[in-house]
Amino acid sequence: MMESRWAYLIHLMAWALPLILLQLVVLARHYKERTGAVLRAVLPPALLVGCYLAAADHLAISAGIWNFGEGKHLGVYVGVVPLEEVLFFVMTSLLVSLGLALFTAALGPKEVRAP
Repeated sequence: MMESRWAYLIHLMAWALPLILLQLVVLARHYKERTGAVLRAVLPPALLVGCYLAAADHLAISAGIWNFGEGKHLGVYVGVVPLEEVLFFVMTSLLVSLGLALFTAALGPKEVRAP
């Protein structure tokens, strides 16, 4: 199956989803009731950057700078960009955005609890 048209998608999901899920769990534990607000702040920039990168990829593929071998992806395209490549850009941007939210949480002030 790793030499099939499913290879790119399987590899992408295998490395990205566990990390995204871990980040979401840690984020929810830290931010608690503010988790929804943090996600509403983090998700739009991640999607915007992912779409920007996919658009740049579209231009590069259209200009013949590079291409993707036939049979190495599902054959579903967004413009001329394989769906897996678009997902790669969005998921990578999401990993970075969630990581920044967690990094900010780690640097932020600690709660002081009264005895």
